[in-house]
Amino acid sequence: MASTTVDGEPISAEALARLDDAVLDWRFKAAPAEASGQTVRDFLDSAPRLSSLQTPLLTLNAVALRHNMDRLASWCAEHEVLLAPHGKTTMAPQLWSEQLNRGAWGISLANFAQLQVARAFGVRRLQLANSLTDPRAVDWVAGESERGCSILSWVDSVQTVQLLARTLEAGHPDVVLDVLVELGGEGGRTGARSGVAALEVARAVAGADQLRLVGVSGYEGSLAHTASDDSLTKVNEYLLALKSLHGELLADGLYDVADVLLSAGGSAYFDTVVDILGPCITRAGSSVGGRRVDLLIRSGAYVIHDDGFYRQISPFSRHGSNPFLAAMVGWARVVSQPEPGLAILDAGKRDLPVDEGLPQPQAIGPVLGAPMTPLDGAAITAVNDQHCYLRFDDGTGTVNIGDVVRLGLSHPCTAMDKWALIPVLAGVDGDQTVVDLIRTFF
Repeated sequence: MASTTVDGEPISAEALARLDDAVLDWRFKAAPAEASGQTVRDFLDSAPRLSSLQTPLLTLNAVALRHNMDRLASWCAEHEVLLAPHGKTTMAPQLWSEQLNRGAWGISLANFAQLQVARAFGVRRLQLANSLTDPRAVDWVAGESERGCSILSWVDSVQTVQLLARTLEAGHPDVVLDVLVELGGEGGRTGARSGVAALEVARAVAGADQLRLVGVSGYEGSLAHTASDDSLTKVNEYLLALKSLHGELLADGLYDVADVLLSAGGSAYFDTVVDILGPCITRAGSSVGGRRVDLLIRSGAYVIHDDGFYRQISPFSRHGSNPFLAAMVGWARVVSQPEPGLAILDAGKRDLPVDEGLPQPQAIGPVLGAPMTPLDGAAITAVNDQHCYLRFDDGTGTVNIGDVVRLGLSHPCTAMDKWALIPVLAGVDGDQTVVDLIRTFF
């Protein structure tokens, strides 16, 4: 299978170096006005601190980032599981590079534009966790394949298989693309809705000269949203169906390769994925037909983690086993106190994620970078485009116009996209030195 023979640097050092040469200006709302005209490298060389920046602001924590990446990398190695982290969470090649350097198999992405970003930074092993249905995207993927890049995509219908076959025949008659048949679930997102339907798709792939079936795929996270018994039962039943489909494909001889991939596992239930699909892992010569079978999980949110949704649902949190750390924090300033017990902050939906829970006030201080005190009993009750509503007990709490509030956040997937440049704080013993600027490409 082409995906196991791609070698070379996973991220282009030259492309990453160009990020350090970028000039700071008004396009980067995290950059202070006085830094305009400086390169990223020169700005970092000046050892800026959190106090050098302004609100509203999102920052990352270097200690938490390293902990999270090391934690999952070691867990995957321990369980002999491959990791293709979902790059759409961060769209940050600097972080992808760190993940790949820790042994990640490749990077997963969600659409054509994201694939182009990854290729611009030299990533040569990619999984598109989606179907290729745009003829221009098919042509591009075929061209990248001819240049030695491996891009796996998913198929969940006979129509998709036929579209791929027609497009390849018309423009790239000598290219063979690797695909995984996707199994979905009732009420879920994409994916064939039954094992019977998925087998029909697999047989269509087998009948297409320019497509090669290399595995099965799916996403359990669209079927459940909590760690309740009911949710975990749905996840279990779905993964058992995925396992059964894999067995049928093996028995029917529909895999066209020696190395097979099973791909599932977001950031919420990857432990269950490994529990159920892990027994399918085999090495060459020990399975049906002498095939090697690998399990490839796609966790993406783990690298940033959060103080909300993922903190509650992450396997390491649920099991109390060295959990991931929240690596992102929001900072907002009090700009108005129109009523007793109400403060309006200068950060809103344009700056902070709100789709999986509102920001959580953690502490307050007189200026950005100053010592802070806990903000107990306060809550964000509403969020506008550019403002948060902070409710607090006016009798016990002191909140002044100009104060800065530190906010815990939920859902990294809708945090990073609001910032083209994100400062990273050292984080060691509370060190507020800015040690990096992460560039995103949404």
